[in-house]
Amino acid sequence: MTREDDKLSTTALARKLDIPVQQLFAVLKDYGWIQRPSDSWVLTSKGEFEGGTYHSSHRYGSYIVWPDTLATHPLLQAIESNQRITAASMCSYYKPLHARHINRALAELGMQQHSALGWELTRLGKSLGGVQEESGSSGAFYVTWPHEIVDNPVVHRELTLQSGQVPSRRLQADAEPDLFGDSTAAPQACRGVDGHCLQSTLQTSVCNWLYLAQLAHAYRRALPTEELVYADFYVPIGGVYIDCWEEELKAGAMSAQFRKREIYRELNVLYLEINAADEDRLDEVLGRGLLGLGVRF
Repeated sequence: MTREDDKLSTTALARKLDIPVQQLFAVLKDYGWIQRPSDSWVLTSKGEFEGGTYHSSHRYGSYIVWPDTLATHPLLQAIESNQRITAASMCSYYKPLHARHINRALAELGMQQHSALGWELTRLGKSLGGVQEESGSSGAFYVTWPHEIVDNPVVHRELTLQSGQVPSRRLQADAEPDLFGDSTAAPQACRGVDGHCLQSTLQTSVCNWLYLAQLAHAYRRALPTEELVYADFYVPIGGVYIDCWEEELKAGAMSAQFRKREIYRELNVLYLEINAADEDRLDEVLGRGLLGLGVRF
């Protein structure tokens, strides 16, 4: 029998293997040792066979622990901790973000910047292990990062918030962080990256998209009419109004939205409507929509 003192949480096991904890969670999931049917990780029969059990803590609740000897398991020893990743491969940790969104988020954090040549590494990005790369086919610049960048507290916090996952509280010792939270769950506070206090996750996604695209925008902007009516967003560079149509609108709210549509047409101004189903494809719907209206970014 393995003594309880010899048991390691997944976080402690990652430290012993000297790999990012998010990478270990992903590997254990890929191996079929753990799964996440709801809001917490659970062991599979394979995980139990490898010695996984549960530990209960008054402070942190129940979480999975592993035998100390698992650190020598051939499958875990074979993990390449020095693997470098790109914005595209970071998408697997922060669904439903796309590579373009992650690149913009890293740029907003000052880790890289966009130029005519592509994504160029900054001094800050270099200090965090970033390496400037150049595509052999197109010559475009891009940046690769050490795999542990996904465990960087600032990067993880910002991308978790922007992906709509419930932000993990900062835990101590061997408590398990909520690294793969349900990306469809509503965030605890609808606050945009730029500080705007939004009313829904859809509005938050649109606000973050506009901000990371470096498009100045107003929130709850009054239309130029005597009747006091507000657009959800206004992009002054192109004079474009943007409204979010939520998935479930009450009769009064729906009537107000239709009335607003009539006002846009009466004023002959540019406007876009973003539906709830568009939230996971804003690059396509919002990006192409703005480009179609003459907004360059």
